[in-house]
Amino acid sequence: MGETTTIRVQRSTHEELKRLARDRRASVADTVARAVRLLRQEQIGQELARPLEGEETEWLDADLG
Repeated sequence: MGETTTIRVQRSTHEELKRLARDRRASVADTVARAVRLLRQEQIGQELARPLEGEETEWLDADLG
């Protein structure tokens, strides 16, 4: 594990993190890292699902010939 720091979470959140980590046979730190990665992927998915804007549409419709 690289450099670490402390974050404050509600006690109930910490208990849930410990349960999830135990169920996954992973450390709490690895479980938090996975959760962050999944949230980031969700955010990227939402960004990709949004309608294209004018310049993006123009670029996709550009004549390549």
